[in-house]
Amino acid sequence: MPVNTVFAARRPTGEIYSPELAAAHPGRDWILTRILWLSGCEPGCNRLGGVDTMRRFIYIHGCPDSEPMGVPKSHGCIRMHNPDIVDLFELVPAYTPVEITED
Repeated sequence: MPVNTVFAARRPTGEIYSPELAAAHPGRDWILTRILWLSGCEPGCNRLGGVDTMRRFIYIHGCPDSEPMGVPKSHGCIRMHNPDIVDLFELVPAYTPVEITED
């Protein structure tokens, strides 16, 4: 997909993010460019049932380049700038284990 493609429920919406689109939809949680789906490995913690990472649409995705990084802003996702998510998407094969930790 082109850089700045807008996704909703993991599917492209047909929109391309722009400042004008952002102004028309204030408060929207922008999911852009690429999505790395996450599936938890710990039953009862982040896999299966109501806590499942994938079922809750928690993933690594691009966001507007103007957005700050390193601050909580999404609905549990890990947000990256678009050039970085494009690079990561090309480097990481499916089913690669991902460990998310706090500094």
